[in-house]
Amino acid sequence: MFDGSRKTRMVTPQEALKGRSTAMPIVGRHVVLGTPMVPPFPGGHEVAVVGLGCFWGAERKFWQERGVFTTAAGYAGGFTPNPSYEEVCTGLTGHAEVVLVVFDPAVVSFAGLLKVFWESHDPTQGMRQGADAGTQYRSAVYCRSDAQLATALASREAFQPRLTAAGFGAITTEIAAHADFFYAEDYHQQYLAKNPNGYCGLGGTGVTCPAGAL
Repeated sequence: MFDGSRKTRMVTPQEALKGRSTAMPIVGRHVVLGTPMVPPFPGGHEVAVVGLGCFWGAERKFWQERGVFTTAAGYAGGFTPNPSYEEVCTGLTGHAEVVLVVFDPAVVSFAGLLKVFWESHDPTQGMRQGADAGTQYRSAVYCRSDAQLATALASREAFQPRLTAAGFGAITTEIAAHADFFYAEDYHQQYLAKNPNGYCGLGGTGVTCPAGAL
């Protein structure tokens, strides 16, 4: 991964790269699940968008969950439309590396996915995750409905006392309403399935999120 150690200040809209109108082409199906990665998705399914550091390991966390129909790596939360990976790594797009998760709420709830989210990384690290530093590695939840937003905020409040008791600081996760999702390049999709020995910088805190409180 690119070194983002000098890119920990959030760019302003005026500073952001202009981007482009053409979306990143996504061809083929999910190499693990065999499902499409682009809409339309099956009726009754919901979409979650989360960022927890490098999206290679983050995507793998979610495609392993029961009830997940498909996942995709991408960018969200910034200002540059249809950015490239190289542009995101400059810190001049404002985007975080994120994972799109399409799931069946009859099998796994949004709160259940948030439990995976909180426990799979350290949400107290600000503009970094482990050795990966930069705004693109920030912790984030971009909600697709008022119900998701309320659940995400409640889950943060439920998890913070557990982290505090374990000696961690305040949660710095960005929790916001809908942000446009832009697909990452094809070689990033299901990267760790294509490259089993590839880089994964994810590391949780070892603290359990109280799912029952969500």
